[in-house]
Amino acid sequence: MHSYRETIKTKGNFCPFLLKSHLTISLLMALQSLGIIPARFASSRFPGKPLVMINGKSMIMRVYEQARKSKTLNKIIVATDDERIFNHVLEAGGEVMMTAGSHVSGTSRIGEVVSALSSSGKCPYDIVVNIQGDEPFIEPAQIDLAVSVFQNPEAKIGTLISRVSDTADLMNPNVVKVVTDHSGRAMYFSRSPIPFLRGGTDGDWAKQSEYFRHIGLYAFRTQVLLQLIDLPAVASEVAESLEQLRWMYHGYSIHTALTDIETIGIDAPEDLLKLTNNA
Repeated sequence: MHSYRETIKTKGNFCPFLLKSHLTISLLMALQSLGIIPARFASSRFPGKPLVMINGKSMIMRVYEQARKSKTLNKIIVATDDERIFNHVLEAGGEVMMTAGSHVSGTSRIGEVVSALSSSGKCPYDIVVNIQGDEPFIEPAQIDLAVSVFQNPEAKIGTLISRVSDTADLMNPNVVKVVTDHSGRAMYFSRSPIPFLRGGTDGDWAKQSEYFRHIGLYAFRTQVLLQLIDLPAVASEVAESLEQLRWMYHGYSIHTALTDIETIGIDAPEDLLKLTNNA
């Protein structure tokens, strides 16, 4: 695979590459995509998580290297507020930018990166992808699928969903659920099981109706992202602790793409046990 890499100090050359079958050549020619991986050292549940070693390689560099396998990303940057992470990524050969320590969300942090690049005239990117920094084995195909949403010229924000087949997941507030319309646009996100199954058998909803979970990989048109970071918080967002409800409240639709790939996210040290058979 050919790739395009450009560092803060050194500019490389562009090389054309082939898209997977579900993407079109017109998408490659028309869209330039930037992947940003937010990474902060401080975490109440897992301090220093980006630098934890998994079979001899840090989590953040595993995410970075998986993202590099994407067929649609032209550039990848780690966005951090910590010098330890900054130096580690730089020494490992990755590209990284320092951001403020005041950000309360990954969206805000990547917004700072895009604003800085735009101000310096170094942001020729049509699409920005927010890549979770705690999924060391993220599938590159998922990134490409999120970008493919923008083959629809009406799409402003893209994200991924998957079917929920386990009732325990459906009832788990840490698993965010989503309802979409006939075209795949999200109608609402919630930590509660939605839609409510009136007359359903308790404890067996997932087998009686169709449910979808949200996978927190976002892609944005660049100008839309810069608009989103200035929006004020809203009641539904605060109640559910889901920032995408702010965007929807203010009139931004979110287009979804369905995936059957399940990735493993690391929220706490004990979650590393999930990776035993994946490293």
